[in-house]
Amino acid sequence: MSTILEQKCPCCGGAVEFNTGAQKLKCPYCDTEFDITAMPEDTSNQVEQINWNSQGTQWGAGETDGMSVYACNSCGGEIVADTTTGATTCPYCGNQVVMKGQFSGALKPDLVIPFKLDKKAAKEALKKHISTKKFVPKSFLTDNRLEEIKGVYVPHWLFTCDAIGNANYKAKKVKTWSDENYEYTETSYFDIYRSGNIGFDNIPVDGSTKMPDDLMESVEPFDLSQAVDFNTAYLAGYLADKYDVTAEESMPRANERIRQSIIDSFKETVKGYDDVENQSANMNIANGIYKYALYPVWLLNTKWNGENFTFAMNGQTGKFVGNIPTDKKAVTKASLLLGAGIGAVIYGLMWLIELL
Repeated sequence: MSTILEQKCPCCGGAVEFNTGAQKLKCPYCDTEFDITAMPEDTSNQVEQINWNSQGTQWGAGETDGMSVYACNSCGGEIVADTTTGATTCPYCGNQVVMKGQFSGALKPDLVIPFKLDKKAAKEALKKHISTKKFVPKSFLTDNRLEEIKGVYVPHWLFTCDAIGNANYKAKKVKTWSDENYEYTETSYFDIYRSGNIGFDNIPVDGSTKMPDDLMESVEPFDLSQAVDFNTAYLAGYLADKYDVTAEESMPRANERIRQSIIDSFKETVKGYDDVENQSANMNIANGIYKYALYPVWLLNTKWNGENFTFAMNGQTGKFVGNIPTDKKAVTKASLLLGAGIGAVIYGLMWLIELL
């Protein structure tokens, strides 16, 4: 059976938690605070012999697919969890526990960005996000229920490389003039070529299939300068997903992000035209390396009219994203009022012209 690593308070023996405000470990029982570096890091080799087969209560055939059983060192209770989950809370005694087997050997992250914002900040951000949007159904403001909120360390692959690229663009200039009889438009087209070297540092690619790429990329950027060497103490009190998308599987996504960055960067140098469109691009990557890091994200799930809505907040910067329902009747009413207003303005102008 897999073992679980708990951070114990040296003063009272209680399970400590990572405090986002103080950026330290804090014991909820005696209120003692500790620096991360003051807590011992487990370096035993036992985690290399991990066994994912379920123990204890037997499950039926197929029921344990994607699941594993763990034990809490505080109360001895068993925890059934997704095999890609790295940290969770014991449902029996409430202690914060870390699934040690998920984060050792080849699976151990290189870096982690600690949470800077707590659950209260995430809830307040959700309220602000909803209240500032137009055409939100009134019942959504009053009846939507916050079903779940959790702080998750999302696995990322960070790609660093030197890229040699080139791109072709089609640009155009439009010139217009008129005389007493006609209006003239002259459109000229130009073929533009750009090439050069660009260095990329720590291009992030989400390493979890649970987190949609578009949602994760929407809460970027993260400030990697605040990343620290991985330590299991930072996971206490949060969920942490082990990557289920390998670095090799993430490379096409990284390549596409690099390619698009090259296209955009070169395009910024094409000036003096009315329109510029990319036609093609090529790149070669050299000195490519990658790291494994954990990024902090708050996930909030609300339910309204039988439909689930997922929101995400950057646990470091507070950037908040998520789609909300739209009151179609309110949108239609606003469109009709706008149309009526424009019609009234046009009618008024025509009336003034006739008077003149």
